[in-house]
Amino acid sequence: MKSNLFENFEAVRNQGLEPHSFTFYTSVSVMFSSKIEGEVMDVDSYVKHKILNIEYLPNLTEKPNDLYEAYLFAKENKLTKENFLLAHKLIAAHLLPAKQQGVLRTAEMLIMEHNTGRIQFEAAMANTVKVEFNKLWKDIADLIKQNLDMEEVFYYASMIHLVFVNIHPFNDGNGRIARLLEKWFLVEKLGEKAWYIQSEKYYYNHVDKYYRNLSKVGMFYNELDYSKALPFLLMLPDCLNVDFPGLGDV
Repeated sequence: MKSNLFENFEAVRNQGLEPHSFTFYTSVSVMFSSKIEGEVMDVDSYVKHKILNIEYLPNLTEKPNDLYEAYLFAKENKLTKENFLLAHKLIAAHLLPAKQQGVLRTAEMLIMEHNTGRIQFEAAMANTVKVEFNKLWKDIADLIKQNLDMEEVFYYASMIHLVFVNIHPFNDGNGRIARLLEKWFLVEKLGEKAWYIQSEKYYYNHVDKYYRNLSKVGMFYNELDYSKALPFLLMLPDCLNVDFPGLGDV
């Protein structure tokens, strides 16, 4: 296993890719991200749905397809706050009523542990969501303009993911779009091949660790300690060690 971050990403860059590769790998990413949120369709079936046009019941494919459309939108558009809100509208098409799609929440938000139902953390207070969200986006816009080395790109991509999850600015779809946001930032800084990083697959395969590391910074938004964020921040570089899947072994 390579230990050098640059070499590991170069292996992704040098991966032989076919014209249909974006469809395949995005289908894999979308379904693993969806399964983190409890979607029941298996990844192999969803890939066949997208690649081979095999039909399944709408309740199995609607929300993953919405997320897929958001990935396509991100591929064709720059990472800006306005485009991000449009991406959430796509993701939330079958999650939220139209008036809540791409719109910041106005109610308080408690996040439950994925396997116990216990309270995991309290997100940003409703009356601070807009301020915290705009602060994050100012930071993202500034980072996009800066020249960052490879380690800094991965560090900030993970930190953006973590801070966004803690704000939890939408009524639903926060986890799905947080993982898209992380990858979208990587693409902005590293180029199109960053779409093929298997981050969603890695997070799903280590989902207990993923949630445990998210929670290490604290339970209450106003008391978060980001000095304890390192275990989560190290997960993204580890995604580079995930083998590229083929159809039938996802």
